[in-house]
Amino acid sequence: MNLWLRLTRVILASLVRPRLAMVDGSGLTFRVWPTDLDFNLHMTNARYLALMDLGRMDLILRTGLWRTIVRHKWAPVIGGTVVRYRRPLHPFQRVRLTSRMLTWDDKWIYIEHRLESGGRLACQAVVRSAFVGPDGTVPPPAVADAVGHDGAAPALPTWVATWKGMDDSLGRFVS
Repeated sequence: MNLWLRLTRVILASLVRPRLAMVDGSGLTFRVWPTDLDFNLHMTNARYLALMDLGRMDLILRTGLWRTIVRHKWAPVIGGTVVRYRRPLHPFQRVRLTSRMLTWDDKWIYIEHRLESGGRLACQAVVRSAFVGPDGTVPPPAVADAVGHDGAAPALPTWVATWKGMDDSLGRFVS
């Protein structure tokens, strides 16, 4: 099924689903359609990432962040992704996508995505994202303020901190 139809469904559903706080998780259910398959007849790796885009859109809509994005002309960008593919997803299989903001630092917001089917993990990813406005990168604490989050950023899980450290080190050698 075309991603535009799925996006339309996510947008329309966000109008009636409960609002989320910045650190709440979002859940979306999909089915693997023939257009999601690769030549091995299981969901192609790129489609996992495309579904995760829809999970982030659901978070943006249901936290109310979309209003600020439109008002301030912010654009969401991805700065990196770590993906673990655990099990294949087959044609017509139902899959549940859970998305949640793990934490943020001075530049990046870290979002976890989990795709599960039948209670088993099929894929897990952490995405490092930011918002860019007319004046440059928007500090994540400003994003938190925009959705009414008044607490501190949750602690960064150890394995995500390790990835961040490796990625930061690599950035010094690659231009």
